[in-house]
Amino acid sequence: MQSIRNIAIIAHVDHGKTTLVDKIIDQAKILDERKVRTDLLLDNNDLERERGITILSKNVSVTYKGVKINVIDTPGHADFGGEVERVLKMADGVLLLVDAFEGPMPQTRFVLGKALELGLMPIVVVNKVDKENCTPDLVHEKVFDLMFALDANEEQLEFDTIYGSAKNGWMSTDWKNETDNIIPLLDSIIKNIPEAPYREGSPQMQITSLDFSSFTGRIAIGRVFRGDLEEGKDYMLCKADGSTKKVRIKELHTFEGLGKAKTSKVRSGDICAITGIEGFEIGDTIADMESPEALPRIEVDQPTMSMLFTINNSPFFGKEGKFVTSRHLRDRLFKEMEKNLALRVDETDSEDKFNVFGRGVLHLSVLIETMRREGYELQVGRPQVIIKNIDGVKSEPIESLVVDVPEESASKVINLVSLRKGDLLVMEPKGDLQHLEFEIPSRGLIGLRNKLLTATSGEAIVNHTFNKFGPYKGDFSDVINGALVSAEAGKATAYSIDKLGDRGIFFIDINEEIYKGQVVGENNRQEDMGINLTKGKKLTNVRKSGTDTAVNIAPKKAFSLEECMEYIKADEYLEVTPLSLRMRKINFGK
Repeated sequence: MQSIRNIAIIAHVDHGKTTLVDKIIDQAKILDERKVRTDLLLDNNDLERERGITILSKNVSVTYKGVKINVIDTPGHADFGGEVERVLKMADGVLLLVDAFEGPMPQTRFVLGKALELGLMPIVVVNKVDKENCTPDLVHEKVFDLMFALDANEEQLEFDTIYGSAKNGWMSTDWKNETDNIIPLLDSIIKNIPEAPYREGSPQMQITSLDFSSFTGRIAIGRVFRGDLEEGKDYMLCKADGSTKKVRIKELHTFEGLGKAKTSKVRSGDICAITGIEGFEIGDTIADMESPEALPRIEVDQPTMSMLFTINNSPFFGKEGKFVTSRHLRDRLFKEMEKNLALRVDETDSEDKFNVFGRGVLHLSVLIETMRREGYELQVGRPQVIIKNIDGVKSEPIESLVVDVPEESASKVINLVSLRKGDLLVMEPKGDLQHLEFEIPSRGLIGLRNKLLTATSGEAIVNHTFNKFGPYKGDFSDVINGALVSAEAGKATAYSIDKLGDRGIFFIDINEEIYKGQVVGENNRQEDMGINLTKGKKLTNVRKSGTDTAVNIAPKKAFSLEECMEYIKADEYLEVTPLSLRMRKINFGK
């Protein structure tokens, strides 16, 4: 029987895990050399490539020295922690990837804590040792301290450390000794990660993720926990409510390289994909027909933020999207809930409004961006944090915020975070940067990143991760400017924008179609102001010489989706269509 190692790769955002998986794939020579090769093979959805982050966890498999290694690439953002928690259930060990300059970051801590709780064996890979000012030995000590702080057992604390540069394609046991391949890493995996055990007995497999194929329907993916699964046999599906249902496996696939290979039988310890099963959910167990035993269900951390999703009822509805009705919106949100474990959708007393709960602004914005690319039109309200009552105390989510910033800007950052009820915990030099750690309420983070980047001329590196629920810290003393709101519908003229230019900053271009109630700019003062941007210059037939001054208009302020979500106020909606993002007042002039 072939020996199997199941390994998950953990790292903070942008520490190079998807690049490392590329190199493992290259080393095992499983790609067809005749085909065009792309980088970051696993970040295969457009959003992941654009943002340079991993959102969905994926599996690949390579064979090295006769041992099958299943590699699971996981997201580094705490917002997608729901993905990580399910995936760790499939692994026997983890590769902890750490940047040789930055060291362990907050989200490394989040995922590593989950892995150590499950008793997985770690191998530490200190990546990017070719960076200037990097301190691999110091980073190694910091990882040890972190594991100790996370209550790792003695076996886990005796981890193996490999140094190297995934981008340049080399790994070694000593960072001063550069090699030309990543074989030391593969050897370490086979030596240190325990072999996937073969458990005798009746079959059991927990479904930990889903895939979808337009030919065969929904595909269940998971690791066989006990016994063997065979094609064409009947099994019992154990559901969340304790009920069971008879199912038959039509096809079994194991992972090979970047694809899947059809097989008739899968042994316990291997990861497989099953087609032909209907009506399953993530967390269900496929068990023996005669004596079905369910595995304990996956517990995922609860959401910390909510947003109101509703149909687009602005004057421009239906002009750009294909799916605009409440039925479309409802079906799409409930379909997303099937595979996005950390998401929750609640219906409200109105049939076209839905409360969507997620792990953070990024988590919800990825859902909105995906829907927008699929042709949906919708409106969303301002993100709200979830307030809980714990033992009679009003509590809110508290996050750990880490900011690396040049020394001269550190005071500005501390001031901005303090205004949002943040507490400074650590301040220490790191290379030529100042390393600041805060504890801050989640609602204080909404809109904070933009202010930090503006105050530090774009040099702040900001990371945050959910920490705990703590006592409510009270209201902020933030000064918020009012909005410039269009009082008329039509095309915005250069004449009006020029004349009103001293009233604030504009978010629209000349000749852009606007409607009544649309937020077209930010006022210099704190109250909202209705303005008419559709007025043109009155022309007469009397000739004048040289009284026309040239129109001098400042460029518009452009917003990304997340920036819009964080910018809107409680009485505003963000209108999202496949082509545009518009902010509008909910009840303007009514």
